[in-house]
Amino acid sequence: MKTDAKIQELVDSYGNWFTKPDYENSAGGTGRMTKDLYPYSAMFSPIQINRTKIKNRLVMAPMGNIDMCEETGRPNDKMLQYFFARAKGGVGLITTGLVPVSHGIDNSITEPGKLSYFPRIDRSRTVFAGWRDLAQGVHSFGAKIFIQLTPGLGRVGNPQCLVNQYKFPVSASFNPNFYISQIPCMRLSDRKLKRIIRNAGQAAADAMVAGIDGVYLHGHEGYLLEQMTNPAFNRRKLGRYADWQRFGIDLVKELRRRVGPHYPIMYRIDLSLALNETYGEEGMNKPSLRKFKNGRTINETLDYMENLVKAGVDIFDVDLGCYDNWWLPHPPSGMPAGCFLEVSRIVKERFKERGIKSNAGFEVPIVAVGKLGYPDLAEKAIRDGYCDMVMLGRPLLADPEWPNKAYSGRVEEITPCIGCQEGCINEFVEGGHPQCAVNPRTAFEHIYPENPPKAERAKKVAVVGAGPAGVTFALAAAKRGHHVELFEKGSKIGGKTIPGSVPKIKFDIENYRKHLEVMLDKAQKDYDLKVHMETQVDLNKLKEGSYDCIVFATGTKESIPPISGLDKIRTVQATELLLNPELLKDAKSVVVVGGGEVGCETAYWLSYEHGCQVKVVEMLPYFMDGACTANRGHLIYYMKKAGVELINYAKVVSIDQDGVHIIRNVSKNVPDPYNTWQPILPKNIENPLAPKIGNEEKEFVLKADLVVFATGGKPDDSLFFEAQAERIAPELYNIGDSFSGGRVLEATRAAYALGVRL
Repeated sequence: MKTDAKIQELVDSYGNWFTKPDYENSAGGTGRMTKDLYPYSAMFSPIQINRTKIKNRLVMAPMGNIDMCEETGRPNDKMLQYFFARAKGGVGLITTGLVPVSHGIDNSITEPGKLSYFPRIDRSRTVFAGWRDLAQGVHSFGAKIFIQLTPGLGRVGNPQCLVNQYKFPVSASFNPNFYISQIPCMRLSDRKLKRIIRNAGQAAADAMVAGIDGVYLHGHEGYLLEQMTNPAFNRRKLGRYADWQRFGIDLVKELRRRVGPHYPIMYRIDLSLALNETYGEEGMNKPSLRKFKNGRTINETLDYMENLVKAGVDIFDVDLGCYDNWWLPHPPSGMPAGCFLEVSRIVKERFKERGIKSNAGFEVPIVAVGKLGYPDLAEKAIRDGYCDMVMLGRPLLADPEWPNKAYSGRVEEITPCIGCQEGCINEFVEGGHPQCAVNPRTAFEHIYPENPPKAERAKKVAVVGAGPAGVTFALAAAKRGHHVELFEKGSKIGGKTIPGSVPKIKFDIENYRKHLEVMLDKAQKDYDLKVHMETQVDLNKLKEGSYDCIVFATGTKESIPPISGLDKIRTVQATELLLNPELLKDAKSVVVVGGGEVGCETAYWLSYEHGCQVKVVEMLPYFMDGACTANRGHLIYYMKKAGVELINYAKVVSIDQDGVHIIRNVSKNVPDPYNTWQPILPKNIENPLAPKIGNEEKEFVLKADLVVFATGGKPDDSLFFEAQAERIAPELYNIGDSFSGGRVLEATRAAYALGVRL
């Protein structure tokens, strides 16, 4: 089984990066919103791509646009305003999300009724006007835009096409579907593949005429283009495309033929799938992975990239991984900042050594990706020669004005991405469209103006609780002219983000918490906003204020399930322990009860930062059910490497001096708790081929010096309902966790919506 030493080194480093010296605010470590390198001369210098000049070195990554178009595939106002906001924010180059060119061939991309949740440019003239409007609007702000074309999804496409349309998903070879591995993907014929190539050429020609500035091929992460151009997936023995490089080269040549010599062609590629390095011999023998052992090596990828340049590619962006190790191409909060700078450097140095130039006679720019939304880090990457451009995806969803703020030195005002992937990825996986947990306007720019109008009548408003919901509402309401008082019983702003930012892998959350403090301080100077810290309010205090409106954002109350013997062993709530690590004392063996996000992050922290032996008990079949596949995969994979024992389908029945007594279902079909190569299907998707889980229970005793409870909590809504019963103000609202016990996404979205309409 082939492996690359450099890829192995990188994969191994993504779990314990914070144990190395000098990890703070550096590539491969944390990223901070500092401005030590300001002014950013490298980031804000122009660059030439073929005959197109880009005003700066910042590229918007292909973030979504799924379900942001009409069902015909025509870009609508939602999609246009989403991209216009980023163009106005100062980014030099925008790339769209996926635009398939294989409708009628790849069955996973077309919905029943020949509708699509993807934008289309291949359908008919009915969609062209949307693309022309998009290009013209982006240009009005001085940005350029490339359209990202994909030959299809292949094995990583939605297998519901089999149920809804009685058509199998497709792939380069007879490969298992990613979502439901029992469903096979049919091998595409050379004839259909040539049709896809012709479709792509036509789409590129249409894009050029529509005023779009370049075309961008989606060749990474195990989508159909990579399935054809990586021997891990392409195991064809006969025909033109048995040569795994041929399809990509033919595709680029056809694009170049249709658009001429001067139109930019960009290609997205991964240096390695990193599957062998991730799972090793044992893991790669799993049924859904065992066909994929023969992935491209670094040298094979570099050789292929040189051939792509000869065929007509002008620029590359490069990353690692695929769906089967999804935390690599979608690095979550736990991954280090600048995690793929070594990857871009390898390509850049190879091209420099060999004097590789495009057909237009220019050096081929290499774009770095992977958690680069920290201005100092992005600037340093370009200055030090790791890359020529920096790609920002989620940072530009969190704050479209990232480039403008960095250029003018207002770095502290940049809203940082928190790496949760709740809105940008999980939303469309669940059937929605890309959004952002920390920017409620993302993908709602067509509804919410950048500067909401002043309130018709300024109201006296009280806000109880200074977590993300309370702060978001207070800022929005104060900017509209309301007289706002924000009350927080604790000594810090941030609510649950305070304990949530303690583990070193949660540095993005700490950045966000500090940002909330900065913006509150600024708002207190600019608007009629007063913040009262360490102030516990009750009904009497709220009555005394004679408020027109009171907003409750009081969070959740954590609970411990009724388990006998809680006094027999030391116990503590996870959030309390994170805030007071001295409560660990001499505990070496720890049982965490609850395998949601809080439980798993706490277990990770206990294992990696405190050297504890950790077991995590979860009642459900899956750990972190509901979290983004990338986020849960990263934590689970590296917890396994650290020896954390994950015990699913188990419940705690009692605790005594011997330890924690659990009953676990040990049926053979209970899901493997360490499975990170397959996703958890959304709750509305049934897998009729899934093996039935029996009920074979056994009792176990887990030794423990300390038991940590991470069993969730209930909305702390008592004060709201008391206030409602007493009618203490004309308007009362309950938002955030005290309403639903949700996530940052739901909290800020509701808070902002209320703030701009009050």
